[in-house]
Amino acid sequence: MNPICRLSDNTKRYLEHFYCILDEMTAAMTGAELTESISYDFIIQMIPHHRAAVEMSENLLQYTTFLPLQGIAQNIIQEQTESIKQMQAALPCCSQLCNCIQDQCLYSRRTEQIMDTMFTEMGNAGETNCINSNFLREMIPHHRGAIRMSENALHYSICPELLPILEAIICSQKKGVREMEHLLRCIR
Repeated sequence: MNPICRLSDNTKRYLEHFYCILDEMTAAMTGAELTESISYDFIIQMIPHHRAAVEMSENLLQYTTFLPLQGIAQNIIQEQTESIKQMQAALPCCSQLCNCIQDQCLYSRRTEQIMDTMFTEMGNAGETNCINSNFLREMIPHHRGAIRMSENALHYSICPELLPILEAIICSQKKGVREMEHLLRCIR
């Protein structure tokens, strides 16, 4: 039988804020009003996803003194804030490209599956008194969700302005997952 882990007050505060961020992200992504444009739909669902990563990283920085993880969190804040700006700038152009109904349905179905998996994995990441490992177990599925959503969008006709944004998300998030998985193995 496993002993019940008693969480410290710091851990409780960290987790309470994390679950609020997760709930807000979930509501914003699942409640986004979808259109006939896969490019537009991707952006309006990815912006709250990126905002959540920024907030999760800011939450972590209030509690960690672990320098490698501080660097990862600061990098997430910088990269995802810039990506949000790029997506907002591309949004007017991307809303003009409409996709056929079949592509919209296939894209939406796969996106919903990806999001459901991501939300579940983040919510079930586990709770320990090691805030550093908590964050890594939460952020890895978050990054994987962005990768999968971006790869899914690439299967369809998308706005040319969105293409470099998708490629940057895939590249940076894959690198981030590798770094976080390595760090998680080191701190266990």
